Amino acid sequence: MTWLVIRARSNIGVERSIKQTMAHLNLTRVNHAVLIHENDVNAGMLQKAKDYVTWGQVDESTIATLIAERGRLMGDKPVTDAIVKAETDFKNIKEFAASIAAGEASTKSINDMKPVFRLHPPRGSKGWGGIKRHFTVGGALGYRGEAITDLAGRMI
Repeated sequence: MTWLVIRARSNIGVERSIKQTMAHLNLTRVNHAVLIHENDVNAGMLQKAKDYVTWGQVDESTIATLIAERGRLMGDKPVTDAIVKAETDFKNIKEFAASIAAGEASTKSINDMKPVFRLHPPRGSKGWGGIKRHFTVGGALGYRGEAITDLAGRMI
């Protein structure tokens, strides 16, 4: 499985070890997102940064949309099916996204692809829903499960 992690809060007043954890996750700015594999190391980092990020399991259609709409190469060039076919063993973005969702590939499979997806702030009247509370009590932070696809859809 693969997690989509989105940063919701800034660095102001944050403990140094949490700043370093978010830097290791490549989450250097608010509204940036990364795709990471589900394992114990990443789970520990997410638990450390839980008051500043939100995450959940993401499906392959959301990953495909994320790569097609917000994926960037060095030089701020968009990721296309032709680039995916030339750089990897996959025929298009959809197959590449399915492989990422299954945990078999990562964004590092394409040499010049940036690991971070720059997203819009959440659209709609709900917005983030409060960046100081956990998701289970109506806020935006912490583990969301499959509800991350709704948030990602509003941010792409």
